[in-house]
Parts: sequence; C-alpha cells; structure tokens
Amino acid sequence: MNKLEERSLVVLKPHTLTRGLVGEVIRRFENVGLKLVGIKMVQVSKELADKHYPLSRREFIEGMGKKTLENYAQLGVDPVKELGTADAYEIGKLVRQWLVRMITAGPVIAMVWQGPSAIEVIRKIVGHTLPSKAAPGTIRGDFSYDSSYLANKGKRAIKNLIHASGNLEEAKYEISLWFKDEEIYQYPRDMETNPISQLVDQNGRD
Repeated sequence: MNKLEERSLVVLKPHTLTRGLVGEVIRRFENVGLKLVGIKMVQVSKELADKHYPLSRREFIEGMGKKTLENYAQLGVDPVKELGTADAYEIGKLVRQWLVRMITAGPVIAMVWQGPSAIEVIRKIVGHTLPSKAAPGTIRGDFSYDSSYLANKGKRAIKNLIHASGNLEEAKYEISLWFKDEEIYQYPRDMETNPISQLVDQNGRD
C-alpha cells in the first residue's frame, strides 16, 4: 500500500444482511474505485462488541448522546421524561448498550476497503449517521429512515445499516481488532495495471 492510500473498516450490520443489501453496498464502493482487501462473515461476540464500542472512548459515547439531544430538541421531546436524564454522556452509555445488543444479534459482514482518501470517500457514500438526515444518493439516505427518537423509544440502536471508520486512528484500531494481518490481501485491480485503457473503456471510446 502506497503512502497516498488509506484503509477503512466497514461493518454491515445484521439488518443489512436480512434486507439483502450486501451486494448493493459492495457495488457502490467498487464503483468509485475502492479496493476490497479483506472480507468475512462474523457472529460478533460480546467481547468483540465491547472492544469495538469501548466505554473508554468518552468523546464517542458523549457524541452519540449529543446527537440524541439535538434530535430531541428538533422534535420538541423532553429527554428527561423519555430517558430519565439530559446528560449527553449518560445517554450515550444507553445508546452504546443498544449498539452492542444490535451488533451481536446476528451475523455481520466485516470488510477492509483501500484507496486514496478511503475513509472520507466511504463516509460520503454511506451518509449521515442519522438516516433521517442522510442525503438521497447515499446508502443510508436511500435505504433507511430512522432517528434517535424512534430508536430510543424502542430501546434499540439506530438502524443505519453500516459502521464505517471515522478517521485514520480509528481505522487502524478497528482493522487490527477485526482482522489478522494474513486476512488482508493485496492484488492489482484492472484500473491500477492499465489505467489509460480502463478510462477509455469507461468513456465508450474503445
């Protein structure tokens, strides 16, 4: 892997599999030129889920709580009445419990994608964490509609289909958590071995 490329972990959550969207998700990533270098189906253990969503990541936990509070404010819902607290960190811990329960509920597809600015590109393709705010054309915008309020009301995690690494540091941690070194492969894509002819093919001038 050259210095210009990045790797990102992507996890397709159980409801992505039950809805038959695995192929659609992979197609969208491949269409932009990202390279799939690792993939496997996993029944996630409680131990792995706890490491993936560690309580030690206070900023992440608090961030989930803040998104909930923002969503509640937009809807005019009282978080204290609904959740018993308006503290972002405490709400985030509740959401984390539901995330752990959701990701261990059935098999998931774990993948490692590689390419220039892969993390940012994948986040754009996936869309906003809250599907109700995800733009049309993104995976979440096209295939899901959910909000913090609906999820919290049902005491469940938001059905947003996919987890994708948020930054380079997170990606490195998550990939090492989900994949062994020997489970990640290197191979040339056609565009890498013959980029000029590939572009000609795409533009219909061959």
